[in-house]
Amino acid sequence: MCMEARQLPADQPFHGSIERFYDLTAKLGAPITARMKLTDLESLIEVEGREVLRCMLEEHIEQRGTGNIGIAVEGADGVARTHRRDRAIAIKTIFGEISVERTIYGKPGVASLAPKEAMLNLPEHSYSHGLGRRIAKEVAKGSFDEATQAVSQQTGVLVPKRQAEAIVKNAAQDFDAFYEEREKAALRRVTKMNEVLALTTDGKGVTMLKEGLREATRKRAEETIHKLETRLSKGEKNNAKRMAQVASVYSIDQHGRTAEDILERRQTDAPRPEAKRVWASLVRDQKSVIGDMFDEAQRRDPTQCRPWVVLVDGQTHQLRLIEAALAGRKLEATIVLDLVHVIEYLWKASRDFHGEGSPDGEAWVKHYLEMVLAGKAALVAAAIRRSATRQHLDERKGVDTCADYLHGNAAYMRYDEYLEEGLPIATGVIEGACRYLVKDRMDITGARWSLNGAEAVLRLRSLHASGDWDKYWRYHEAAEYERNHRSRYAKPERLEQPRPRMVK
Repeated sequence: MCMEARQLPADQPFHGSIERFYDLTAKLGAPITARMKLTDLESLIEVEGREVLRCMLEEHIEQRGTGNIGIAVEGADGVARTHRRDRAIAIKTIFGEISVERTIYGKPGVASLAPKEAMLNLPEHSYSHGLGRRIAKEVAKGSFDEATQAVSQQTGVLVPKRQAEAIVKNAAQDFDAFYEEREKAALRRVTKMNEVLALTTDGKGVTMLKEGLREATRKRAEETIHKLETRLSKGEKNNAKRMAQVASVYSIDQHGRTAEDILERRQTDAPRPEAKRVWASLVRDQKSVIGDMFDEAQRRDPTQCRPWVVLVDGQTHQLRLIEAALAGRKLEATIVLDLVHVIEYLWKASRDFHGEGSPDGEAWVKHYLEMVLAGKAALVAAAIRRSATRQHLDERKGVDTCADYLHGNAAYMRYDEYLEEGLPIATGVIEGACRYLVKDRMDITGARWSLNGAEAVLRLRSLHASGDWDKYWRYHEAAEYERNHRSRYAKPERLEQPRPRMVK
């Protein structure tokens, strides 16, 4: 059988691939291979098998011809390219490097065109879209060094770090267009009558290279003189971070519960977020990302037939931007302050009264949390101030901070109404998004980011977190085809019919 394969005529389709396949089977049948352990066999077949697949891919592309589609090709600029020459180009793929022979149409003074590059949708760089996809996915998960090493192990192709960075930036460029296009027809989901549309946003700092800092931060960094050279002293800041604004929009069923359910931590059948989209941006400021959040919500529910909830943590500037966006767009939404933040402020106040780790302090928090859940936040603020004054507390910073927080945000703490209406009252989704999108990847020890590089990685992580990776990549490849190929031809329809020359 093996000898018959070796006697195949040279013009037999996939002759080289078949030769390599039978070479591999011969190695597997040799006496020395019969003594190999499983691990060694896996390595042998992985490497040799990848070469079979690489050869098969290269031969298939070769048999489709060079893309010679006539005596001339007219570009979108109206100029006919009449000079033809055949040249090979090297493309690195998930199976290894292949050579692609193509006919180039040129004319002095204008850019040349190669129809076969368009037929194959070759990228502008020398790495295939399939390989680029793997690089982008690995970079979204871990450092560039780890990503290039992982891809090298998977494919046998070593992608230098600088090239990987360029591939990632290119891969993320269609992020905004993808969501704008996808939402034109709105989300094709059946909306349930008791479904809430939830919006939430928060910020998380990313350590940047100096040129990636916002102007004010960069000035502070240049003007600040630290006490020590090797570390920050107490209270000092290195002014090296730029705020990434994170946002999320999702649907969740209304779920009625009581204050007792919250206080006793009763396990009820809580609904899970659905159709969740999360994203983050360093390039766009807080106001712009909040605007994007409302754009997403309006695409999902343009007539506001569902109840809207905006979950916040009480940051004053953020609240003002949200209220301004609602007023400017003439939208109605219930703004809900995250209960977890409220609990943390109550614990700060409790430590002023009862110290750290006191059972009495825990009972104190539970008592006042019950009042807060009953919609009495302003009363709690006044009560704990009076109590601190009567007890002549020497240290009451936690009390005053908590009271200020409760009093200033009382309008967003009508938890008795929210619970009865079945609305969400915690910002777990955005807290998780800040941790996953930003902290887990961008906060790697020693990492300092360029602005464009960090933005690209955040976009890729956002796609993965939102479950849109596969759909986005199909969209990205189609956009690459339009951008790099189809738009450059006067008659792009000629590219859709490559007329492959398959040798029999």
